Amino acid sequence: MANLITDDLGTLLDILPLEIRRPLNEQPDLSQLLEVIMDLGRVPEARFPQREIVLRPEEVTEADLDYVITRISVFGGDNRAGIERTLHRISAIRNRKGKIIGLTLRIGRAVLGTIKIIEDLIQTGSSVLLLGRPGVGKTTMLREVARVLADDLKKRVVIVDTSNEIAGDGDIPHPAIGRARRMQVAMPDAQHAVMIEAVENHMPEVIVIDEIGTELEAQAARTIAERGVQLVGTAHGNTLDNLMQNPTLSDLIGGIQAVTLGDEEARRRGTQKTVLERKAPPTFDIIVEIQERDRVAVHTNAAEAVDAILRGHPPETEVRSVDEAGEVKITRVEAEESRGEGRLKKTHIPAAPAPVETPRLYLFGINRTRLEEIAEEMHIKLNITERLTDAGMLVTSGNYFRRRPQRIRDAEARELPVYVLKSHTPAQFRQFLGMLSRHEPEQTGNSGGLNWALTEAEEAVSRVRSGAEGRVELSPQGAYIRRLQHLVAERNQLRSDSLGAEPRRRVNIFKE
Repeated sequence: MANLITDDLGTLLDILPLEIRRPLNEQPDLSQLLEVIMDLGRVPEARFPQREIVLRPEEVTEADLDYVITRISVFGGDNRAGIERTLHRISAIRNRKGKIIGLTLRIGRAVLGTIKIIEDLIQTGSSVLLLGRPGVGKTTMLREVARVLADDLKKRVVIVDTSNEIAGDGDIPHPAIGRARRMQVAMPDAQHAVMIEAVENHMPEVIVIDEIGTELEAQAARTIAERGVQLVGTAHGNTLDNLMQNPTLSDLIGGIQAVTLGDEEARRRGTQKTVLERKAPPTFDIIVEIQERDRVAVHTNAAEAVDAILRGHPPETEVRSVDEAGEVKITRVEAEESRGEGRLKKTHIPAAPAPVETPRLYLFGINRTRLEEIAEEMHIKLNITERLTDAGMLVTSGNYFRRRPQRIRDAEARELPVYVLKSHTPAQFRQFLGMLSRHEPEQTGNSGGLNWALTEAEEAVSRVRSGAEGRVELSPQGAYIRRLQHLVAERNQLRSDSLGAEPRRRVNIFKE
């Protein structure tokens, strides 16, 4: 997948004290070095992909730290510095008085050829959002995207470089970005303003931005996309599901809102009265989940993928990987909305879908045989236990949960997640199993899943509006679900507030 790696490793080693540099140079796998750790009063360490080593028995002193600090650039507001015209990043740890007492020296590498796996998507002119865990290679891929678009496709590319991590430290950008231009950001909280400035002042065809993490940055990204500029960026979160659960960044994929349906429409859809829907077109057309450096999952139509997930269906996905010969292989997973199931359509590699194994489930008042049949259809391997003490999740029905039997109370006492099925229909079973297979953090605390939380809010609204109760206190939920419960109250012209401390914070619904 990678054709050429450049890391300017010697430049980083030159800023280290001799007693720390010498043992590093003796390592046979020095080219695989990830970072060097120097904390005051502790032994210095080096981290490699599969091991960590102590570089000397003596502890790090203030003189050691000063030796490094005087040989690098000035630390910015994000406590990051660099070495001019390299991609290395030095991050500082400070004490309460602001004095530096620790350094993390991370090796920056430009890897040419990393975007072969998604190059066809980048060339379409569509806006692409990269997701993935820290260290998986998002920034490395983003840097190569900028170079390919600027050099190979001859586009006007501007990089908004907040921490100088894409184009390196200093006023002259690293050659790894090719002809792309770089705008530095003085303070991290000014990134959204520089994004807008880049569009207004420099006429780019493409904006490249790393780590979209605030609501203002999400709004700036939407503004840029609406002006017809291609966006390629990264955001916090491993998967599309994570992004949808993040109220701050969900606007990147159109935003999520709670909508109250009429009785007839709810019956027609076969859903509860309050449902989640996408508010607007996504800012990014394509979502790429980087699973490994040579494996990604691609949602080629972000709008359709978000809508499918909100309806409880598996979204259409492309899983791409690179084999030893450097060939890109694609597995397509298409969703059948009418059945709520997935059908695999393969390209290049005819392999059967691997079963997804669930957490250990304890079923209470649930038809086990029917659940197992549907799990088999969905290629999901159930892991069911007969002992509550061995379970990772309790699954029950709404009727059982409302009666609060001893088994439910035992699960809550153990702080065991409880998923509540509204009914015993195949659609409910598929929605539950789909949540498990995607590892969605849908259940929160001890009060069931998202469906149950919204149903509970609807029932509270009915009791308050009928005058049966003046105030109804809901079950504890996380911040995202509480926000949706507040929306249910607001749409029914009722008031609501939250009380209690996490993780027992909960919503109250009442009249004026």
